[in-house]
Amino acid sequence: MAEPVIAQKAPYAVAVEAGKTYWWCACGRSATQPFCDGSHKGTGFTPVQYTAAASGTTYFCGCKHTATPPLCDGTHKTL
Repeated sequence: MAEPVIAQKAPYAVAVEAGKTYWWCACGRSATQPFCDGSHKGTGFTPVQYTAAASGTTYFCGCKHTATPPLCDGTHKTL
């Protein structure tokens, strides 16, 4: 599989709502980062579904290399 595009070398802090579903961009090509806009078509990547358990700030991975998609695990610090 191809490598994802690094959208940014930092997480995206997003205010999420409990029970709401979000689709995280795994390819890094979306113009609506950190969420999917369909730009992955033909790349072999698919977005990752995330349903917020609680309302608050969630840190979505921006480098697209996290071991815990869609959440940031600090991998961006090693890229």
